[in-house]
Amino acid sequence: MSGHSKWSSIKHKKAARDARRGKLFTKLIKEVTVAARHGGSDPDANPRLRAAIQAARTQSMPQENIERAIKRGAGELEGQRLEEVVYEGFGPGGVAIIAEALTDNRNRTVAELRFIFNRYGGSLGESGSVAWMFKKRGVISVDRAGVDEDRLFEVALEAGADDLSSEGDTLEVLTAPEKFAAVRDALGAAGIAAAHAEITRLPETTVRVGGGAAERVLRLVEELEDHDEVQNVAANFDIDEQELARFSAA
Repeated sequence: MSGHSKWSSIKHKKAARDARRGKLFTKLIKEVTVAARHGGSDPDANPRLRAAIQAARTQSMPQENIERAIKRGAGELEGQRLEEVVYEGFGPGGVAIIAEALTDNRNRTVAELRFIFNRYGGSLGESGSVAWMFKKRGVISVDRAGVDEDRLFEVALEAGADDLSSEGDTLEVLTAPEKFAAVRDALGAAGIAAAHAEITRLPETTVRVGGGAAERVLRLVEELEDHDEVQNVAANFDIDEQELARFSAA
């Protein structure tokens, strides 16, 4: 859990840079489109779409962009046909990595991701090779400053959360995927703002890596996350906080 939390804090700091380059908007639009395609265009009846819309609004995406993405997903507008694909592999030190992608060309995407894995001493694996090491969870991160932890814990548990953990200046509420939207909405109604909220894959166990292997793992994960068609990346590394800090400052 600690590796996920530490890396998440770095990812969130990088989000502003990604938004300026337009990459984050592209990924968010894809998620809105696919969510609408699979679950319908009504966010009240489609939790995945509701979460995608909220994520887009958090990044100040214009409402017209969101509406176009919903219509494209619902088939009201023309657009590329995106397919959800999960890629699994290993990084340096035996770190397990999962990359979730939305692509209109499986062959192109798998070739590009294999190149990235190989570039940093990793390897792309078969389907099912590492997925069993992870569990899907809802994660809601809240800045510790100015938050009543007892109140946060009470509201989260009443709404169906499983647990509350802490990492530095951040509190994390963990939920089952089906309880994620209810817990996030309950916290919002109680005036507790989420710094970040997502349904992701958390590792059941972690692999400790350091030195050159740690740097290669982090660069591998960052390049995967920077790929236009990769929506989410999960990894089971555990890296010293000082090494993470040096990497984030580079």
